[in-house]
Amino acid sequence: MTDRLAIAGIGSVATMHAESIADIDEAALVAGSCRTEERGREFADEYGCAWYADTESMLDAEDVDVLSICTPSGAHLEPALAAAERGVDVLCEKPLEITTERIDEMVAAADDAGIRIGGIFNQRYNPVVRQLHEAAADGRFDDLSVASAYVPWWRDDDYYDGAWQGTQELDGGGALMNQSIHGVDAIQWLASAAGADGDTGAGSESVNPVAEVFAYTDRRAHSGDIMEVEDTAVAVLRYRDGTLGQILGATSMYPGSLKRLQIAGRGGTAEILEDELVTWQFREERDDDPAIREEFGETDSGGGAADPMSIDYANHRRNIEDFLDARANDEPYMLDASEARKAVEIIEAIYESAERGEPVRIE
Repeated sequence: MTDRLAIAGIGSVATMHAESIADIDEAALVAGSCRTEERGREFADEYGCAWYADTESMLDAEDVDVLSICTPSGAHLEPALAAAERGVDVLCEKPLEITTERIDEMVAAADDAGIRIGGIFNQRYNPVVRQLHEAAADGRFDDLSVASAYVPWWRDDDYYDGAWQGTQELDGGGALMNQSIHGVDAIQWLASAAGADGDTGAGSESVNPVAEVFAYTDRRAHSGDIMEVEDTAVAVLRYRDGTLGQILGATSMYPGSLKRLQIAGRGGTAEILEDELVTWQFREERDDDPAIREEFGETDSGGGAADPMSIDYANHRRNIEDFLDARANDEPYMLDASEARKAVEIIEAIYESAERGEPVRIE
């Protein structure tokens, strides 16, 4: 049976969703909504679907199984509520919303309607990140010492000028909430698998593994005329088991360089630079470790360091396909709302710490 999908919000990320849907067997894109007619009709012509000026009309007119939400971050709640009213499942781009309060409103509506809400964090479907997650879940790092993420990127002024990006209302934050949230989610997911949430190592389905943050944020490379929020943020993390970590999130570091994930403990260290596994060393070597180093030993990807549209959509396709598979088989989905909420909760705490100038606990 073919899943019929519609997209709310026809911006740049909607193209990744449309391309992904086209690649997935038993999935079809039937419609997309946006207020700009020229853009909408171009999108509809390119992907062989219908265009609607608003999401509500689209959901009323089309037989839709899943609504894929690609609107600006601070406008995810409204299409999710519209879908819930009509009994349509939701797959939502990161972040689910720009505050946990709005996420909780979304989740309450979904629960009342009996629909699913799933999130998009495509780095969880990056094969090299999944290799680290498998090692963490296997206990190869032993007791963790460090779990950190670094996103030293650059965005030109014209990326923000006149756009929703960089606004408090629709972006909810800057370099952290928009670009670096992928690193925030990835590192908490890896740390949770290693037991940093205080669990046994399998990871908790509800507990955020980060217990406390202390942070600074600032706008260093872009004027307040074009950007309302931070382009630079640094934070120190303490996880629930005592593991320490750092987060760097920036769009202020010209010309932009590759993102980095690092997880280490008494048992070993693993480090990813973009899609390249630059460190894979363990106290107890396994037979397949050399093959893993060779498989992930180099990359020619520049990621999104300076150009957001240079990001390949393969991980998006895996992410969307996993949601559709979980839905078809009535199985749990790795990025359900409670899980996708965690990164926003961490970033909210970082913003609060930067504003108050003191550590903030995540309860």
